[in-house]
Amino acid sequence: MKPHVLALYVSVTLGILSSSADAADFSLRLIGESSIPTGTMFQGVEFGGISGLDRAADGTYWALSDDRGGERGTPRFYSIGLDYDETAFHGVTILSQTFMQRPDGTTFPSNARTVDPEGLRLAPNGNLYWSSEGNWNANPANRFQPFVREMTTSGAFVREFATPAEFNYVDNATSGGRNNKLFEALTVTPNGTLYTANEDALAQDGGLTTVTSGSVVRVVALDPTTGAATAQYAYELPPIPVDVGPGAPFGPDNGLPELLALSDTEFIALERAFAFGIGNTIRLVLTRIGPETTDVSSITSLVGAVYTPMSRELLLEMPIEYQGVVMDNFEALSWGRTLANGNRTLVLAADNNFSLTQTTKFMAFEVTPVPEPATYAMMLGGLGLLGIAARRRYHRD
Repeated sequence: MKPHVLALYVSVTLGILSSSADAADFSLRLIGESSIPTGTMFQGVEFGGISGLDRAADGTYWALSDDRGGERGTPRFYSIGLDYDETAFHGVTILSQTFMQRPDGTTFPSNARTVDPEGLRLAPNGNLYWSSEGNWNANPANRFQPFVREMTTSGAFVREFATPAEFNYVDNATSGGRNNKLFEALTVTPNGTLYTANEDALAQDGGLTTVTSGSVVRVVALDPTTGAATAQYAYELPPIPVDVGPGAPFGPDNGLPELLALSDTEFIALERAFAFGIGNTIRLVLTRIGPETTDVSSITSLVGAVYTPMSRELLLEMPIEYQGVVMDNFEALSWGRTLANGNRTLVLAADNNFSLTQTTKFMAFEVTPVPEPATYAMMLGGLGLLGIAARRRYHRD
């Protein structure tokens, strides 16, 4: 082992040793990526807009398109196959397409915006949970509120959860939800509790994220038996990491598009920022609901309120380009297959916005456990021996 390699090994190990008690006990290694070009057609409908992803029991994946209707076709979801192993990502296969249905048994219209599908999770009973941001319109007759629903894998409506009224659209300015900033994140914990969250702050909870200040969103717990909301927790988004250049047609953006449960109280949060002309910054964050975390259900406005938010520990930051992969509008996060070495995997999916400048991109990561604390002494002892050997080799060279 050369001295500079040894130094790197020591610094990484000491970083693990000096980390906080609640640090993540795993690391992430990029396996690879695979993309489907914008404009790809499947059963006569353009494929794209993937905003929700979850692994099915048979190893395939359910993938939700955020086509609202009135754009590329009827709101729909897909079954897809993801082919990767520990060495590379080999490809993506579209297997089937299913249209979602309304409570009356009809499909959502293909020629009008009535829904904005975003989150998708497999329910314990084999059905699918899904979330919609709704559609804001100044005309109440054309305004559709956000929701979280359950459907069968054939798209049939089963039920709707009772999400809190403060998330509904009111005026898109002083109270309620903001246009295109509502229920994107969706996850199911091992005990069956469903969690959803707004993408960026409700109007009454303060401003949207900017390059100088963050914002706060609400993570809502939904009881799978009663369908009722049981608690809300504050999650703080950081400021946007990159500003736009001069002449940009719109400002930079940040949001919380996804959550993935690690346990009943621990989650990986997917944060996605975008600056026009520069690109996306993607962050994976470990977050927890602890005994000290405040249930903010009774707090009408979080502006100036006293509360303890969910914890936030950065796991991985991927700015603009990461290990040769250009970042895109990643909005979906799912557990993947277990590799031959026994390690689990994570899969990210990007919503291409049906834009010719983007693709529907998938990234796979190996989840590698960090050594248990009991092994640290042995590791350091081994490093000491390696250091002696390295010094001897160094002096001989």
